[in-house]
Amino acid sequence: MIDDHRHRILQAAARVYTQHGWRGATTKRIAEEAGVNEVTLFRHFGSKEALLEQMIRDLAAAKADMRLPDAPAEPERELTAWAVAHHRETCGKRPLIRQMMSDFEERPDLVPCAVEGPNSAMTQLRSYVARLRDGGFMNDHLVLSAAELEAAISMFMGAVFADGMNRDVMPVMFTQPVDETLRAYVRIFLRGVHALPEPVLPGTARSATPTLTSTSE
Repeated sequence: MIDDHRHRILQAAARVYTQHGWRGATTKRIAEEAGVNEVTLFRHFGSKEALLEQMIRDLAAAKADMRLPDAPAEPERELTAWAVAHHRETCGKRPLIRQMMSDFEERPDLVPCAVEGPNSAMTQLRSYVARLRDGGFMNDHLVLSAAELEAAISMFMGAVFADGMNRDVMPVMFTQPVDETLRAYVRIFLRGVHALPEPVLPGTARSATPTLTSTSE
């Protein structure tokens, strides 16, 4: 019963917060939405601030199907499944995320709760890329700098997140089907970190030993 009340209150808090924002998500509204009295709400969470912070933290947490394998075997398939799971999660939480973004300037204390999931995903992706390198999946002839590798990881995550957040309101930007687009993000990323062979265009030959050039003096 205790766990049931807690779960109902957290779910109600998410619905009320999405609709009314931080100021409008009163304990009275949340309790009514959850079908409990305010005393029960305070008994479980102590305050509105603690309740909403826990709600945001729970919703930001990564789910089991959003984890990359410890031992890479098929990078394209594994990263595509991961991207699909993150995209689906982002789409499902889109109204809530938009509401949080609108409250961030006024409530900067929400940021640590909201970014726990994305930070965990970024750490997971960095570790996976390191395992790709250690496992021999990345072309040893082409060495990326730390800044280039970090930029590639950030761009990949940013593309998946932006697609999930904005596809519904920016159809001119996202013109291809979701599944095809996510696969394309993955292939472009893997190609960028040299874990996917470059395509050979008709009538061209690939150099057996790529030549690197530096832009720095």
